[in-house]
Amino acid sequence: MRAEFTATALDGGARTGTVRLAGGTFRTPCFMPVGTRGAVRHLSSVDLADLGAEVVLGNTYHLMLRPGAEVVRDHGGLAAFTGWDGLTLTDSGGYQIFSLQPNVDDQGATFRSTYDGSTHVLTPEGAAKVQADLGADVQMVLDVCPALPAPEKVLRAAVERTAAWAARGRGAFLGHPGAADRQSQFGIVQGGTDTALRMESTERTLEVDFDGYAVGGLSVGETRDQMLGPLAVVTALLPTDQPRYFMGLGDPAGIVEVVAAGIDMFDCVLPTRHARHGGVLTSTGRLNLRNARFATDDSSLDPGFPSSPAGRWSRSYLRHLLMTDEPTGGRLLTLHNLAWLLDFVHRLRASIETGTFESFRRDTLAVWG
Repeated sequence: MRAEFTATALDGGARTGTVRLAGGTFRTPCFMPVGTRGAVRHLSSVDLADLGAEVVLGNTYHLMLRPGAEVVRDHGGLAAFTGWDGLTLTDSGGYQIFSLQPNVDDQGATFRSTYDGSTHVLTPEGAAKVQADLGADVQMVLDVCPALPAPEKVLRAAVERTAAWAARGRGAFLGHPGAADRQSQFGIVQGGTDTALRMESTERTLEVDFDGYAVGGLSVGETRDQMLGPLAVVTALLPTDQPRYFMGLGDPAGIVEVVAAGIDMFDCVLPTRHARHGGVLTSTGRLNLRNARFATDDSSLDPGFPSSPAGRWSRSYLRHLLMTDEPTGGRLLTLHNLAWLLDFVHRLRASIETGTFESFRRDTLAVWG
């Protein structure tokens, strides 16, 4: 199903509105928590609903290996399997697979499972079928995501293979019984930081005619300044009535910059991974709760965010939980960080609606830039 974006307010390049999918709607800009193996670590689907999440990510690579896409399918799909009442998106597994340095040819990627060492082959057609079985509201086409910096020949090869795989993945998706009625499939633009390659990849991806579009292969090692130019080239070409998804971004400064460029959706493990290691998102910046200076600090995690789910406990107590490897510490910090970031995005949407986005952006960059 074509994912339809309806704008309710514009402020410069930033936009807020609603995306309609076969399974429901969600508001944009939208941060999507990452539930890699069918759960955000330390949290349940009830927690995510209480936090106000609208879309949650699942990881195709991990779910196809354990418990297996057929198991998820037989339980009614990812949302039913995980007890989640909201919307879901599955990535293609490409980023995780390519981080394993697989053997890649024109057909697909051959890789070994990180669980038991078994060998698997993932093709564009296979990625579409696996994700049809997983049954998420949005599935991503298989692409090639090179790390940056990368030589021009590597970026060129990624663009060529991504374009070829896009056509094959789209054909498999449209040919899978019922998939196009209940799911949307997004294409992915590659090209690294080369603006000419980005333009070419965007045009070739648009020719395939996907239901929505994503920007991949950025925020993978380059500076923010190096990222923004190629991103602007892409968003200038993408349709205004379809959602635009920046893959793998979750820091506040990065979020306001990509929203300024016209991005609607983003995801990242940043808030949850930071939490497990003592990193806390606050209105005055990130703090590391493992630092000794917090051992006797009786203040709350973020006095500027009184509605934090962890607000009733002191920094001292929460640090104690972390330092003694008590899982409750990771859970409480995960709840806080996700609540903080979702509230941040809520305030970002409000700034677009009231025409004060540029002020919001400047204030964010002053703290997080």
